[in-house]
Amino acid sequence: MVSKAAVGRLTIVLLAAVVSVGVGVALFVWYPATLTDLFGVVLALVVAVVGVRIAGNVAGSLFPGYNVAEVAVDGPITRDGSGGPLPQNPRSTPADDIVEQIDRADEDGSVDALLVKLNTPGGEVVPSDDIRLAAERFDGPTIAYTTDVCASGGYWIASGCDELWAREGSIVGSIGVIGSRVNATEFAEKVGLSYERFAAGEFKDAGTPLKELEEDEREYLQGLIDDYYETFVDRVSDGRDLDPEFVRETEARIYLGDEADDLELVDELGTRRDLEDELADRLDRDTVTVTAFEPERPLMAKLGAGARTVAYAFGAGVASIATDRQFRLRT
Repeated sequence: MVSKAAVGRLTIVLLAAVVSVGVGVALFVWYPATLTDLFGVVLALVVAVVGVRIAGNVAGSLFPGYNVAEVAVDGPITRDGSGGPLPQNPRSTPADDIVEQIDRADEDGSVDALLVKLNTPGGEVVPSDDIRLAAERFDGPTIAYTTDVCASGGYWIASGCDELWAREGSIVGSIGVIGSRVNATEFAEKVGLSYERFAAGEFKDAGTPLKELEEDEREYLQGLIDDYYETFVDRVSDGRDLDPEFVRETEARIYLGDEADDLELVDELGTRRDLEDELADRLDRDTVTVTAFEPERPLMAKLGAGARTVAYAFGAGVASIATDRQFRLRT
């Protein structure tokens, strides 16, 4: 069944095409007579194409062909999708881009609901929380769903949505925080490197790879992890309406979708089609039309992404241990 919006868009585009061709022929073929027929036909076609494109944009604004927006959190979650001076996994998710698209969907009068597609093992803490906050701000139903992996930072994001859907074989959970450092002291001794400290503040260089951790430094860094973990537990227990003690008892385990459903870590099990059918019922529509909200990337950015893919394939991601990050914190 063809919708009224589709008929309206088609009508506008056809009318624009007829008018544009007529104007182009009148201006460049019939008048003035000094122009060659060939040149006139070319210009007429140009005018027609421009007119149809403009009409298409106008028709899309007047008769939008979607009523649900979808944003995808795919791969590790980072602030800007980069890992510093060396290439990182090219599939990492730039949190700022996701937040921007959620806000854009919220401002779009045609969007009645938001789908947050999660396929991520987690990532950085604050970027994950920024996406969660954006999902909470959205004015309308917000449903997170995962087909493969919704772990750690992905579950943090899901706690800001109204519901979480998964498949029976989806991996869900890992409600925990991890910090890591490289201990390179033995390697440094073998190659003749030594660490000389110049710092103001007792814990300024805590976690530096070229020196052993003191016990008070270990306690300090573990305290940071514990604080972030308590924040994670609070986000999940508040957003998912779960007992905080139950969340702690998961001990950052991962669960398959059917077990996560039994534990009420997810709300529903189903396919994407099941989810869209349910959403159509809730919005009192025959069907819903979903459109992906994605950032527009210039050509150079696309080329850069391709270069990162090649670099990562040759092991540049592994080489990130050589960067100046001393203590890495992630969900």
